Amino acid sequence: MRGDFSATSEYALMPFMAIDVGNTRLKWTLYDRPVVGASVLAQGVDFLEQIGGLAEGAWADLPEPDQMLGCNVAGPIVKHAIEEQMESWDVDAHWVVASESEAGLVNGYEIPDRLGSDRWVAMIAARHHMLKQGAARPIVLVMVGTAVTVDAIDRNGRFMGGYILPGHGIMLRALETGTAGLHVPTGQVRKFPTNTSDALTSGGTFAIAGACERMVQHVQRHSGEAPLCLMSGGAGWKVLPAMAHPFELLENLIFDGLLVIAEERARDGRF
Repeated sequence: MRGDFSATSEYALMPFMAIDVGNTRLKWTLYDRPVVGASVLAQGVDFLEQIGGLAEGAWADLPEPDQMLGCNVAGPIVKHAIEEQMESWDVDAHWVVASESEAGLVNGYEIPDRLGSDRWVAMIAARHHMLKQGAARPIVLVMVGTAVTVDAIDRNGRFMGGYILPGHGIMLRALETGTAGLHVPTGQVRKFPTNTSDALTSGGTFAIAGACERMVQHVQRHSGEAPLCLMSGGAGWKVLPAMAHPFELLENLIFDGLLVIAEERARDGRF
């Protein structure tokens, strides 16, 4: 999808390119500067197979960014392909790797850099979002995409751990592959399904919802207070109605986190 923009004096500032590379799609947003609350100059979404056309397509007429920060879970080949599309720009590609701590979040993973960068960036954004609302409290953050992650953060900003489970599509394709006569459905989520399509759709949705609810219970028992429950990801809207606890749906959590990180790194002279 080609980004729409009009030439303005804002481009004379410090254009900042934020890139979110998932398992199936690349999302990008060009901001007017690398700070929280920056204005969007242009944005777009492309399937990974279409990356090779970015330089001559969606990025062809963009103003050159001064800085770039990305989050990539698709592996080094995809990262290299994106960097090739940036060769006409005089900008260094920076990619987030989970560390022991950053932007107020402490990493509780056994091997910190093994934590997925998307989870790390999203948790940083979630904590920043929580602190803007008032007093600190624990967080349960759910990211619903090709895979689903359910992560817990304590009130002091320490990532305690989380679940990874297959997303809805993977569950359904696994059933289709391993079970005779079942096909990927277009059913509805029902409390009491009475046909196979609804049964498959409902089963996958409530399996994800059940993992989320169990994490909420664990965090509440561990901390003695109700967590702030946040949800993001391209398929979050599908799961949200099935949740027993109220979850707030945040549309652009990865980009919010990249802005938080970029602002802190620029302030500290690391960007």
